[in-house]
Amino acid sequence: MSNKRKIKEGISKDLKNKTILITGGAGSVGSALAEKMLQYPVKAVRVLDSNEHALFTLKRSLNDSRLRLLLGNILDKDRVEMASNDADIIIHAAAAKNIEITEFNAIDTIDININGTMNMIKTAIKTKPERFLNISTDKVAETSTLYGTTKEIGERLTTWAGKHIQTTQFASVRFGNVMETKGNVFEVWEKEVSEKKPISITDPNMKRYFFHIEEAVDFILECITNIQQGAVFIPKMKSYKIKELADKVSKKQKIIGLRPGEKLEEILITDDEIKKAVNKKNYWILK
Repeated sequence: MSNKRKIKEGISKDLKNKTILITGGAGSVGSALAEKMLQYPVKAVRVLDSNEHALFTLKRSLNDSRLRLLLGNILDKDRVEMASNDADIIIHAAAAKNIEITEFNAIDTIDININGTMNMIKTAIKTKPERFLNISTDKVAETSTLYGTTKEIGERLTTWAGKHIQTTQFASVRFGNVMETKGNVFEVWEKEVSEKKPISITDPNMKRYFFHIEEAVDFILECITNIQQGAVFIPKMKSYKIKELADKVSKKQKIIGLRPGEKLEEILITDDEIKKAVNKKNYWILK
């Protein structure tokens, strides 16, 4: 039996008759995750999101009686508790993410990414799901942005819960950029090309980690199955030079400069973290 098939069978066995809640589940990664989970013998997939139109779109693309569409906000404690009731697995993907928007809307970013995560953790302590997986970002490693700082605190809160709460297994997944997500550089370039404009590059030397949405979803599922209390799972992603990616889209380019807090090169894991990490073939585990 191939390793891929073995992993798939393990996930199938693990998710059988489970009720899963995905916060921010109508977003790019959340939608793909919901779709993938419905391929397994789950009992129900609950999608909690504040975007009504995104929920409507998801319903039309995934016509499955096990899909539950929940309109609500992670800052609403009562709504979160109702959504989490009797859930076996919670995947917390809801967040404010755009670098420019989060820098400008600092109070709301802190509220959503920190207080919202605290609400989810407090609810998990109360409702006692088997597992709680927080979706994090490479922006937390030596963070230089408000977004990265808030997500770092989210990671720390999840790890704290893993250390002190024994009724649920808490862990985080930290990865870089996903090529197919909404609002990313590829979407910007596509629009610029369609308008016959030069495509925008912040800096020719900028490097970023990317993988496809299918890879992100598969990694999340693998981590749910192999969850370890308080751990942070970090995939060994490929780093790309933005200029090289841009050249494949269009040779007509304009340099717009780095945005506030942006780094030339992101890292997935710090030097100090690597010293403490368990080194697997395709990923690291921070205990």
